[in-house]
Amino acid sequence: MMNNCKAIQISENIFWVGAVDWSMRNFHGYETERGSTYNAYLIVDEKITLIDTAKIDFKDELLARISSVVEPAKIDVIISSHVEPDHSGALKEVAALAPNAEIFTTNPNGLKGLTARYGKLNYKAVKAGDEISIGKRTLKFVPTPMLHWPDSMVTYCPEEKILFSNDAFGEHLATALRFDDENDLEIILHEAKKYYANILMPFGKQAQTALKALGGLEIKMIATGHGVIWRTHIDKILDCYKKWSAGEVSERAVVVFDSMWHSTEILARTITEAFAAKKIPAAFYDIKKTPLSDIVTDIFTSKYLAVGSPTINNQMMPTIAAFLCYLKGLRPVNHKALAFGSYGWGGQSIGYVEDELKAAGCEIILDKIRVANIPTAAQLDDITAKILALDV
Repeated sequence: MMNNCKAIQISENIFWVGAVDWSMRNFHGYETERGSTYNAYLIVDEKITLIDTAKIDFKDELLARISSVVEPAKIDVIISSHVEPDHSGALKEVAALAPNAEIFTTNPNGLKGLTARYGKLNYKAVKAGDEISIGKRTLKFVPTPMLHWPDSMVTYCPEEKILFSNDAFGEHLATALRFDDENDLEIILHEAKKYYANILMPFGKQAQTALKALGGLEIKMIATGHGVIWRTHIDKILDCYKKWSAGEVSERAVVVFDSMWHSTEILARTITEAFAAKKIPAAFYDIKKTPLSDIVTDIFTSKYLAVGSPTINNQMMPTIAAFLCYLKGLRPVNHKALAFGSYGWGGQSIGYVEDELKAAGCEIILDKIRVANIPTAAQLDDITAKILALDV
């Protein structure tokens, strides 16, 4: 056991007892170049309460932090906010050390999920409006289904005005400093946006429902499931979630492509420069050079999207196919798109790209741009003119 790991007090008799994953570089299929944390919280009251555990690989770190405050056997209540194993992974191990602890989870999805993963434990199913007293404090449960699993819930402590928010408002960011005001706000907000774009984007309506449910609560601290704890910039992250969940986009373009012999790359450069000439800032992404998750984070709040691929074996490039599959799963909203690409003799890829953009929910604003072999100056001028002529 890592006996040097100590709990960090975040409020009187409330401690962060989670783990820091400095080395994680991929999560849910997206790149996490800044690592992450698995946040768990210990409340010392008449009933010792643990909110969430950690990924199983970090159980020793979790147990060491708990043990620096209280013997794990003294835990009376465990709240499992989410079945996913980055939150619940050490649940069975903690329950074995605290055999009398009641484990609170949502009914029916949390109950089903935890039972399937960890077998029969001392579960107590809760629903919206349920609450428990742990002594001086009350814990109220607010289910947030599909944010981002059916079992998800948040827990609110009115006496402390702390929202234990599970996956909402978090970010994948490994840091030894627990609070928002101790870290670089620009980095935190970027990682929060990246987290939302790559995990929560398909669930905007559910996020709006959750925000409404939390609207009447006085919140002085948001204790997240990943990343930093919000105590100073709460209004800022709440405002971001309101905008993100509403699908707000800005006058900005993202151009994504792959290329074999630079012809599609030339088209991508021309389209990027045409948007810029139209006074619409544009980002240029060679898909071989940038992780999908970073590209999606930029697309998330950009109104325009152009995707290009040459044709290979009568198909689009596998890199672009993977990107469009990833994007389609995230179900972006309020995006206007176009497809482009070069080809030697068939040119089927550009139509497939356009079809996938439509399937992803994008509005096609310009018929697919298809250029055989190497684009001529006249063809590039024509593409520029078409972009400039767009009534957007």
